[in-house]
Amino acid sequence: MSGRPDPRQTDIAGLAARLRKGETRALAKALSVADIGGEEARALLQALDRDRRETPVVGMTGPPGSGKSTLISAMIRTLRERDSKVAALAVDPSSPKSGGAILGDRARMGEHGSDPHVFIRSIAARGHLGGLALNIQASIDVVNAAGFDIVLLETVGAGQSEIEVAQVADVTVVVGAPGLGDDLQAIKAGILEVADILVVNKADLPGADETARQLEAMLGLRSAIRRNTPVLSTVATTGGGVAALVDAAAQRSAAVTPEERRARAERQAVDRLANTAGALVRDALNALPAEERRALVEGVRAGAADPGEVARRLLNEQTG
Repeated sequence: MSGRPDPRQTDIAGLAARLRKGETRALAKALSVADIGGEEARALLQALDRDRRETPVVGMTGPPGSGKSTLISAMIRTLRERDSKVAALAVDPSSPKSGGAILGDRARMGEHGSDPHVFIRSIAARGHLGGLALNIQASIDVVNAAGFDIVLLETVGAGQSEIEVAQVADVTVVVGAPGLGDDLQAIKAGILEVADILVVNKADLPGADETARQLEAMLGLRSAIRRNTPVLSTVATTGGGVAALVDAAAQRSAAVTPEERRARAERQAVDRLANTAGALVRDALNALPAEERRALVEGVRAGAADPGEVARRLLNEQTG
């Protein structure tokens, strides 16, 4: 034994120090560590815990085709005009081959690539339901430590499972567009209840006014709190209405109370525990010999084995 450190291991203390200084390469590395999870991620988050800040997080969700990425790019432009340091985390579908984000760093946000006060990162969803990556809260914690003024968080798409965005964002913006047809019903059925701001993007297209009226009519059937949700119109390609959206998001974020933040943090902790337990069960299952794994899965599928008992056994094997 030489006593030398394993070169494959990350210098967590050094990485945290560089991250606090705002080094872009350190931020990219730290986000990779957080996304992978495991012991290094836990050590990094512990090192950053004393730097925890309440950086506003604005979640952007909505159907494919609504122009979320273009709208986020326009919001970044407006925020930079106001001298804000901006981070954008875009959760993308995963490649079935590599497991990485298919779209990579969003091409529609490419105009900001040379700005040292803008950081854009795509994160692979890896099949995680809810439109967000499994370790997205850890990624947000990393970005917060790097000293950004605001985090813009884009989800994969829209649907009833997309309400997860409200668990990590201070402000949830639901983006729609005219001509999306049944996708408007998906908004109605799913994430309308968690929307803090509703946006009709591509408002220069025919039918935009009607789409806004439909959304306002849907809100009229909701709780008193949701009836006051603003419905804004934007044209992301020209910047029309974007300043008003940025203002509305800032106002909503400023109105979040310490009690609301605490309640959200508690829900996040519960979700993290559940997600971590699920990941441990999958790891333990995948570690079994192929025949034993097939027999166990078949037993659960056929009803011969109790899923709870199997999960407890696998957790004990993983953590024992």
